[in-house]
Amino acid sequence: MAQLDYRTAGESHGQALIVLIEGAPAGLSLDTAFINESLRRRQGGFGRGGRQKIETDVVNILSGVRAGVSIGAPIAMQLANKDWRIDTAPPVHRPRPGHADFAGAMKYETDDCRSILERASARETASRTAAGAIARLLLREFGVEVVGFVSSIGDVQATIPDSVTPDALTSARDDSDVYCPDAAASAQMIDAIKAAKKDKDTLGGVVEVRAFGMPPGVGSCMRWQDRLETRLMGAVGSIQAFKGVEIGLGFGCARVPGSHVHDEMDFDPGRAHESGLGFSRRSNRAGGIEGGMTNGMPVIVRGAMKPISTLLRGLDSVNLQTLSPERSDYERSDICAVPAASVVAEQVVAFELARSLLEKFGGDTIDAVRASLDRYMASHRERLLNR
Repeated sequence: MAQLDYRTAGESHGQALIVLIEGAPAGLSLDTAFINESLRRRQGGFGRGGRQKIETDVVNILSGVRAGVSIGAPIAMQLANKDWRIDTAPPVHRPRPGHADFAGAMKYETDDCRSILERASARETASRTAAGAIARLLLREFGVEVVGFVSSIGDVQATIPDSVTPDALTSARDDSDVYCPDAAASAQMIDAIKAAKKDKDTLGGVVEVRAFGMPPGVGSCMRWQDRLETRLMGAVGSIQAFKGVEIGLGFGCARVPGSHVHDEMDFDPGRAHESGLGFSRRSNRAGGIEGGMTNGMPVIVRGAMKPISTLLRGLDSVNLQTLSPERSDYERSDICAVPAASVVAEQVVAFELARSLLEKFGGDTIDAVRASLDRYMASHRERLLNR
């Protein structure tokens, strides 16, 4: 069986976005309404700009599916762009500080940043959202739920208890215009975005993803490339405008002694039938991952998104044609895209977890994967209870 993987193609104002998924097992029901709902959430959130009023992302599955069910072949999906004008869009000679404009112009030896920004644009994350939605459908087959949300915007910090259930977390998030489960913090975040818009500025923030129900032992400590931290940090860090990633307590681990970092354990044989096999932790500062592998606790990943680099007020820059000082070019953009970024983070985390799950319990069909996982858990229960 091929490793689960995906590739994307397409430009911000090109004809369409394309994503190709390889390695998905046969027998997975592809709920297009579920995929489209993820795409809708990515386009929403308070603080988004005018592009979202133009596009209505709806997935068109081109291959790898028969009667709504995967057949084991590569799955190709298309998202058409209504705002298709790449050939007539004006050149960009004044790079926006913080964007890919200048570095890309140097790399490709041009004074027109248009071609660079077309591919570097966060519009590309619509493709990744579609791929991640399929990964979430796959994980759901095995009782794994992945929920992304906003934990802070600017200096407004939300409070979300570790004990909240996936359903409660999702419901509270969906009731918020900024995808934050803390209602009081949501109101303050909206006020902060309004103030930034008035100042012709932008705001960043922190998103969090929690994955519930991952069995212990997924991932590896044998090769650095296979460590789950490596994959999750790389995936979340690859999202446009993200500058930091942490798992569990993350950077906080460096500021306190070990007795306040490591999660002490308990065992209850009466609960050995559950996904945690009877083991429990008194905390989850490790974020569900130890030594590159899941430990049965919820996986918790956070990513820090910088403020968007396209400001209404512009920033001091240099015209690459004349080399004279000028204000940066303006491309239609958002004031705050942190809510949308939480959706993208949710999808890329789901894809890496699905990839690692299939590596551990891989099979050519969903039923084969399920049988392998069931054997693994049954073997552990027998070993733990018959001693």
